Amino acid sequence: MTEAIKMRITLEGDVADVKVLMPHPMETGLRTDPQTNELVPKHYIQHVVATHNGRPVLDAQWSRAVSKNPFLQFRVRGARSGDRIGIAWEDNIGENNALEMTIK
Repeated sequence: MTEAIKMRITLEGDVADVKVLMPHPMETGLRTDPQTNELVPKHYIQHVVATHNGRPVLDAQWSRAVSKNPFLQFRVRGARSGDRIGIAWEDNIGENNALEMTIK
């Protein structure tokens, strides 16, 4: 089961500072399991999209080089209180997660 994304948004003027923590194992496929001596299969986030009121503001393609439980921070200009910020990801095995929050 996928853990919940955590997001914090602070608004300063018309700029929203968005901080996102995405719980995910981010396995590279290169690590060996110490108990079985077998490679741990690849499992990593490969696509991340952030939206402001439904309009994409960030679209990123990730690889297995990103660390476990990635932290992402970005700014959105033209934001106002009551606007919606969303974040969604999909990984290489088809799992996905999303969260949308209202700016306060």
